[in-house]
Amino acid sequence: MDLELKGKTALVTGASAGIGRAIAKELAREGVRVCVAARRTNLLEELAAEIVAAGGHRPEIIGVDLLDKTAPKKLADEAIARLGQINILINSAGGGDGRKDWLTAEDDAWIEAMTFNFTQVRRLTLAVVPDMIKHKWGRIINVSGKAEPDHMNGTTPAKVAVHGFAKGLSREVGKYGITVNSIPPGQILSEQTRRKYSEEYRQKFSEREIPMGRYGEPQELAYLAVFLASSLARYITGNVIHVDGGQHRFAF
Repeated sequence: MDLELKGKTALVTGASAGIGRAIAKELAREGVRVCVAARRTNLLEELAAEIVAAGGHRPEIIGVDLLDKTAPKKLADEAIARLGQINILINSAGGGDGRKDWLTAEDDAWIEAMTFNFTQVRRLTLAVVPDMIKHKWGRIINVSGKAEPDHMNGTTPAKVAVHGFAKGLSREVGKYGITVNSIPPGQILSEQTRRKYSEEYRQKFSEREIPMGRYGEPQELAYLAVFLASSLARYITGNVIHVDGGQHRFAF
């Protein structure tokens, strides 16, 4: 199947590890010219070497801390300057502290969680959209999170806000050939997951909570992201599509 992605351009945030890294590699495999952004530029350099070794274009690398209020606009401008235009935006940066006692957390913790996981996604997306409108083509894909929390935390409300924002944006930009979709990951094996949860815990959780009986691999989500980024997915927009091995319990 030809995804018609060769020669397209993409900006991928959170690309130093995990899901963002996997998406960047799969896009590059399809012939996309990629700009990768994250705080840890040493890991981005390693990613670039892997992409080149696999026959892809060497990615543009931008070190960025997306908690900086001005970072989204600067990142968008720099990526457009380097790539010429941005056809595809992958919002994959995010995260939270599941160990924090959110019942007693100070406002600053809630504000930081919302800023990192929603506000900066909104700012970066809206900084990129004008370029997509100009070229009458675009794909915006948010790696978000589930709207079915096991417990209260600062990240879930921010991820839900991403879903609402993406749905509203899709209504505005569809006429320009731009699609906007969100992918909430389930339990995906990543550097962070392996660090936080033992193999024994992951196995017991999988047996209890995941119908497929295992954690997912980053590339299993990346395959969906690459399809949504393609021309073939031009009639899929405003959707929230889970990649979680059947973990979420609601029907719609």
